[in-house]
Amino acid sequence: MDVSDLSPEALLHDLNNVFQTILESAGALQADPKWKKTAATLTRSANRGRRIVGSINESSRSSGDLAPVAESAIQFAQDYLECIRAAPVNFSCDIEPGFRLTGISAAWERVLVNLLLNSAQAGATRVSIAVREREIAIEDDGPGISCELLLRIFEPHVSTKSTMSGLGLSIVRSIVEKNGGTVTAANREGGGAVFTIRLHRTVAA
Repeated sequence: MDVSDLSPEALLHDLNNVFQTILESAGALQADPKWKKTAATLTRSANRGRRIVGSINESSRSSGDLAPVAESAIQFAQDYLECIRAAPVNFSCDIEPGFRLTGISAAWERVLVNLLLNSAQAGATRVSIAVREREIAIEDDGPGISCELLLRIFEPHVSTKSTMSGLGLSIVRSIVEKNGGTVTAANREGGGAVFTIRLHRTVAA
C-alpha cells in the first residue's frame, strides 16, 4: 500500500499499532531478568512515541506541570545515550513543583529531549534544566557554540554533526513559538552553552 493513500488519521492509527506491538514485546521480555532493563527502556520509548502521536491530534490548548515533563525527557535522553553506547551525561533538574506551561505536555517533552540530546551530542558531560521566573534555561559544560553557527542554529538542517538531520533545534523553535514563547542560544561565560526559553504565557499553579 502506498503511504500517500493513507489519511493522517490512518497513519496515526497504524503508528499506534506499531507502538502497541513494541509494548507487548517488551512485556514478554520483562519476565526474563537478563532483558528486564531493556524491556523497561523499550516500554518508556514506546510510551513516549504514543504521547507524541497523541499530541499531533490534540487541537485544544491545555496545560501541564513542567517537573514531570522534564523528568520524562531526562529519562528518555539517558535511555537513548545508553542504547547508542554514548558517553554518560549527568542530567539535573531544578524546577519548583507547580510550575505549569500552556500547551501540550508531549510537545514540551520533545523540546527538552531535543535540547538535552543536542548538548550531549556536542560533547557535554553535565546538562541542567532550571526555571528562572518565566524562563527555562538548559545549560551545559560542553565546548560551546561557534559564532558562525549561533547565527543559524535554529534553521532547518543546520548541524555540527554530519550524521545528524539538523532538525532538532528547528523543531524546538517551532514548538516554543507556537506556544507563545521564544528560544535563544548563547555561550556561557564559564564555558559551555545555554539555551533559554522565555515564556510569555504561563499557568498559575
